Amino acid sequence: MATGIKVGAELEAPRKAIFRLTWKTLLLAIAALVVLLSVIRVITGANDITSGGTMNAAIGLAVPIAMAGLGGLWAERAGVVNIGLEGMMMLGTWFGAWAGVQFANPWAGVVAGLVGGAVGGLLHALATVTFGVDHIISGVAINILGLGVTQYLSKQIFTGMQGGGETQSPPIPGITKVSLPGIDGPLSSLEKQHIFLLSDLAGILRGLFVDVSLLTIVAILLIPLSFFVLWRTAFGLRLRSCGERPVAAESLGVNVYKYKYIAVVVSGAMAGLGGAFLSIVASGIYREGQTAGRGFIGLAAMIFGNWRPGGLAAGAALFGYTDALQLRGGGLSVHALLLVVVVLLVAVTVWQATRARVRPAAIAGVMAALVLVYYLVTDTIPQEFTQFTPHLVTLLVLSLAAQRLRMPAADGVIYRKGQTG
Repeated sequence: MATGIKVGAELEAPRKAIFRLTWKTLLLAIAALVVLLSVIRVITGANDITSGGTMNAAIGLAVPIAMAGLGGLWAERAGVVNIGLEGMMMLGTWFGAWAGVQFANPWAGVVAGLVGGAVGGLLHALATVTFGVDHIISGVAINILGLGVTQYLSKQIFTGMQGGGETQSPPIPGITKVSLPGIDGPLSSLEKQHIFLLSDLAGILRGLFVDVSLLTIVAILLIPLSFFVLWRTAFGLRLRSCGERPVAAESLGVNVYKYKYIAVVVSGAMAGLGGAFLSIVASGIYREGQTAGRGFIGLAAMIFGNWRPGGLAAGAALFGYTDALQLRGGGLSVHALLLVVVVLLVAVTVWQATRARVRPAAIAGVMAALVLVYYLVTDTIPQEFTQFTPHLVTLLVLSLAAQRLRMPAADGVIYRKGQTG
């Protein structure tokens, strides 16, 4: 298999080299962003943009998106497009709530959510891998099935339960939250003083390390674990080869069908975990429609992250942060965020100009000017616009990231065993 691994490692070689995010670059980018947010906070007085409450809420809102995106990553790295993540998340929310209530144990709900999502993934794998159904059609069918199944089961099981009904479950026991000992008081005191940079760092650290659900920690650890499995093991190399050149992988003895099945089932389980998080941790109750398109936003986060775990996590954090900001800070905080957008667009303009890309530079420059004018002539953002902020950010980051995307070569391609091309 040594030869197989060597050849498999070269599967992506014919493609043009793309930018790789290093730890040094990532840390510098995070430091620059924190300084920028601190400056904006001082200028605008919008203290919520770096508050501990906003950061804690952002993590809670980012986790379901990250799990859906991670599910998409597993499937698409094996060559199976999975737009059925939303339906798998729905199954995770319902089964997580049902088991959490039935066994009076939230961790039983987590396991049931994983299984519910994995069943959705298994159906998607059966349709796409075994029967060769178009991946998009199968994904849409899974979304419809997830909605129909959860609506039916809610009416049959939750109706008549104390606190339950046709569209919601009874309250679910909560999962323990933990904090780093001895840091809440000092960080909270420093945050309230609104000192440039120091208070912002205190707010961010308090949001990250105070009152964090154990399930949040588990979900976050799944991101580096997935990176290790997919990029640092022979198993992951074989799985990724199925998404790049399945014919070549089969010629080297890789069971392409098996690896695609594993990837799509794991994909469904990850999405189901995100759904279970929504019902058990985020709200403590199942409600119909509570996924609210997060499966699709997770797919967008995966694309923004260029089909890699680190970029996916950054995309999920961005979407979670904008969602938390509009929920906690309202129009004032989102209005302050416009200045951040202006600075980032100016940076994109300069970057594109230095690469002699006149048209993208001009577009980014015009957008920066328009956003700046809007900021100067307004004092706040209408409520209707703030609610749309996360979706708008989704569109913006995808449009700005489109030029550097590199999807797996055989992603979405229907594969039949024994084919020669």
